Amino acid sequence: MTPSHLLPEYIQKAFQSLYTVALGPDQITIQLTRKEFEGDFTVLMFPLARFTGLKPEEAGQQLGEWLIANTNQYVTGFNVVKGFLNLSIHDSYWIRYVEALSSGSMENFEDTGERILVEYSSPNTNKPLHLGHVRNILLGWS
Repeated sequence: MTPSHLLPEYIQKAFQSLYTVALGPDQITIQLTRKEFEGDFTVLMFPLARFTGLKPEEAGQQLGEWLIANTNQYVTGFNVVKGFLNLSIHDSYWIRYVEALSSGSMENFEDTGERILVEYSSPNTNKPLHLGHVRNILLGWS
């Protein structure tokens, strides 16, 4: 299971615990956090706030605190920016995820079917290498 697949389950439990509201997975919107903000995943609080009777920022704060306290260190941090709850996932989960990917034992993880392109450096032999080649060389080596 990918890291983002656990979040809806945790959010459903949080809403049941905090507000006695049974949410369906289709009512929860999770996105990757934009690069200018801290976090791994973002939960849109605007559609969820109506179930709480609170402002999206207040509901996000309560949800973030509940997730940190009740997810066995899966969520390690959060911040709320104008109704968007940005969540940070614990490094140990990412390590287990990558180990499962590399070992081929993905019984707990879902294949999304996405293609991944790894670019590697192939510089012109008639020209010297320059700083612009370093990125692709390092990506290929990693």
